Amino acid sequence: MTKLNQHFTHLQCTYCGAEYAKDVPMNLCPKDNRPVQAIYDTAAMKNTTWYHPKRKDMWRFSGLLPIASGYQSHGEGFTPLLDHCDHKLAAKHNFKLFIKDEGKGHQGFGQNPTLSFKDRGMAVVANMAKHFKLSKLTVPTQGNAGDSLAFYANQMNLAAAVIMPDDTPAPIQGSVAALSYHNPKIQLDMVQGTIKEAGMLMKEKYLPQGYFNVATFQEPGWRIEGKKTMGLELAEPNEMSNQWELPDVILYPTGGGTGILGMWKAFDELEALGMINDKRPRIIAIQSAATPPVKNAIDNELFEPEPTQAGQTLAVGLNVAGGVGHFKVVAIVKQSGGTSIAISETEIAQHLSKIWQDKQVWLCPEGAACFAALEPLVEMNMIKNNDQVVIFNTGSFEKYLPDVRHLL
Repeated sequence: MTKLNQHFTHLQCTYCGAEYAKDVPMNLCPKDNRPVQAIYDTAAMKNTTWYHPKRKDMWRFSGLLPIASGYQSHGEGFTPLLDHCDHKLAAKHNFKLFIKDEGKGHQGFGQNPTLSFKDRGMAVVANMAKHFKLSKLTVPTQGNAGDSLAFYANQMNLAAAVIMPDDTPAPIQGSVAALSYHNPKIQLDMVQGTIKEAGMLMKEKYLPQGYFNVATFQEPGWRIEGKKTMGLELAEPNEMSNQWELPDVILYPTGGGTGILGMWKAFDELEALGMINDKRPRIIAIQSAATPPVKNAIDNELFEPEPTQAGQTLAVGLNVAGGVGHFKVVAIVKQSGGTSIAISETEIAQHLSKIWQDKQVWLCPEGAACFAALEPLVEMNMIKNNDQVVIFNTGSFEKYLPDVRHLL
């Protein structure tokens, strides 16, 4: 039987600060249609055992997650930092480079079951849904989030409706279609366009049927909590450091941007628990030049991105034209002293190919975009001498076949 964390006290709007009960499932704040997030009594947690380092999954941090016991784990999280300090630019400019690899299993670590960082958020979603007896979930997706929701729904006997663009990479389509074929509780809809059109179909077709919306930022902070564990893993003793501390720079592929909110929240909670100081990494939001709403907002000193049209990109996870949480992404990037970089399709393809040829590392296109950003960031002095730099490889190369096969 699942049980909520006793130190999880309430939900709070990320914009207006309005507070809501933790035990009533909700979507956006009704006052301003902004995302809500989970709040913890960190003062009361200081003398509790919230950290379980012997676990080989993200639930090693169960004391700082909304559900404390009775949850189901499928091995998600606890991914390694791969040493990439021999990268040409790192060696030339004397910085340390690591890849946080969310897309592949490594011995001695956990493994995201659908080979994507989306599993962290969806693991919390599925467990919280079971707790609240929400039997039908729906998500519009550029691909990986839908694959993840379908997996967890299948494993945990939930109904799921997944709506994705018809240009979603074939392996992701195939994975959800196979689950849909074998499990009548899982529905797959394809749309022309992007996640925007998928969201429109969700509102027209599935929300009236009583499905609970678990789109990016639309659920009550559950996906933020799952993604938060990436920040907790960066901070705990690891391949970079034998003590609790943070890297200097994080390059994060930014579509919806849930992970940026989650990691920043993790850092604040760790500081409140006395585990780290107030030093924060520079957050670099990596976007596709085809669809760069966060970069445009930062460049033009806007509070949040203006409505924009999605383009076409190999890095489909970056093809998010706008979202209700982007105002917070922009604010965090600015607060961190970071920036946003937009990467062209040519650069994504070149770096995906080069990393494979040099190191036989299978990056997803979103991870390759981060590598393409290294040189301009050095030139901008965003990456400095002796910095520890972490690139997030958010998914598996295999999930993008056959669109990327020629790049090998």
